[in-house]
Amino acid sequence: MNIYAIRAIYLFEMARTWRTLLQSIVSPVISTSLYFVVFGAAIGSHMTGIDGVSYGAFIVPGLIMLSLLTQSISNASFGIYFPKFVGTIYEILSAPVSPFEIVAGYVGAAASKSVILGLIILVTARLFVPFQIEHPLWMLAFLLLTAVTFSLFGFIIGIWADNFEKLQLVPLLVVTPLTFLGGSFYSIHMLPPLWQKVTLFNPVVYLISGFRWSFYGVSDVGVGVSVGMTAVFLAICLAAVWWIFRTGYRLKA
Repeated sequence: MNIYAIRAIYLFEMARTWRTLLQSIVSPVISTSLYFVVFGAAIGSHMTGIDGVSYGAFIVPGLIMLSLLTQSISNASFGIYFPKFVGTIYEILSAPVSPFEIVAGYVGAAASKSVILGLIILVTARLFVPFQIEHPLWMLAFLLLTAVTFSLFGFIIGIWADNFEKLQLVPLLVVTPLTFLGGSFYSIHMLPPLWQKVTLFNPVVYLISGFRWSFYGVSDVGVGVSVGMTAVFLAICLAAVWWIFRTGYRLKA
């Protein structure tokens, strides 16, 4: 394994983050902080708790997961799409670098950015609402697993997209709505029975539920099911990435 190649791609992508600090870090943190102010401190103070947790604290894991998913996809998709757009992808493909090393560099950098952002938002949330973390190691595990999984998903989107409009299509029209409908602001047990069953087809429900369990020990679905569903989606993404490099789909055209 060429560690130097992985390190070069990783450091290049991380350097782009520091060059665009306002867009990459500051903007998502401010946007999420507004949710904490409006829904956590203002509205949440007038609402009853959910499963024994105050509403302001209840939405913290959901909002962190919302930012984590969108930023993981955005960072990874743009990271691989831009070399395609300017044509430097052919230099990477012709270099003595394996597909694993290319994916490890780009996905590793995207996941690192998302985890850093998630931890900053976690600290920022503490300024607006009090909360606790019952299982900190599990919290970090869910944070890392989700970041890697959706960075891989974003990598696939970046390969698939052939213009900037398609690059934003899936995050805006699919991922963000699924996150809002996946229990970010409520427990799915508050829904009518029929809609509870329908919501279980939303994969984001399992991510948010498992992540919320790591904070408060309460969840909408079993923790084992949450980990299992995330692992299945990770396996699907890995299979898709393997197929892309095996066939050269939209890489060698």
